[in-house]
Amino acid sequence: MSPVRKWGAGPYPVTVVHGGPGAPGEMASVARELSAVKGVLEPFQTETTLEGQVRELRSVLERDGRVPVTLVGFSWGAFLSWMIAARYPALVGKLILVGCPPFEEQDAASITKTRLERLTPENRMEAQALLEQLDKPFAPGKERDKNALLARLGNLLARADTFDPLTPDDKSFYCQYDVFRGVWDEACELRRKKTLLHMAREITCPVIAIHGDYDPHPARGVELPLGKELKNFRFVLLQKCGHRPWIERNAAEEFYRILVQEI
Repeated sequence: MSPVRKWGAGPYPVTVVHGGPGAPGEMASVARELSAVKGVLEPFQTETTLEGQVRELRSVLERDGRVPVTLVGFSWGAFLSWMIAARYPALVGKLILVGCPPFEEQDAASITKTRLERLTPENRMEAQALLEQLDKPFAPGKERDKNALLARLGNLLARADTFDPLTPDDKSFYCQYDVFRGVWDEACELRRKKTLLHMAREITCPVIAIHGDYDPHPARGVELPLGKELKNFRFVLLQKCGHRPWIERNAAEEFYRILVQEI
């Protein structure tokens, strides 16, 4: 059975979908905040393939959600929610993409470069070394080592992702390397082939994208392609805001105002 945390009293018409892939827990505070208004599901993605994660999320929505749900997908979770809305339109009444990755290859090329440039020289060197280590093959049974390296890299890059955070760096960034690598490589291939973008043709519900102007994932990589492909699309750009709007001093209040209005 797919793991899921439930917030507030049922039924559960809202579902938040974590980033990563393989980094569960990031959106717990968003789920908690929204649960004051409506019941919220917080599923945890554990499958190591793209198809597995789609099946896993679908089963949670069918089993525990009041469908059609409002899906609030963050980062990788925005892509996963997008795929669910395209393949199972009866399950999704509204799609909210938060800090969504770009839909076209050319807009994705600058993300790591932007992040590295924002780090201190010392942190930049460490991040580059971690990226190199993660690219090398690991001996069998060394998965924990990969998880620890990815977690450290996640903590470093999170600093580059924020404009003015309300909370200090999260030292408990939890990562599953096998989930990350197994799923993200497949998703990148779908983006490269434009398959991901063309899923827009199957999406029937309203789509809202909420993006920070300081997010290393370029806003144009979401706003422009989806504006062309979708009939019912709205893009909101939050000022002085990085990748995770709910932790940003200048944007959190507006972010929650929009979310509560939309759910």
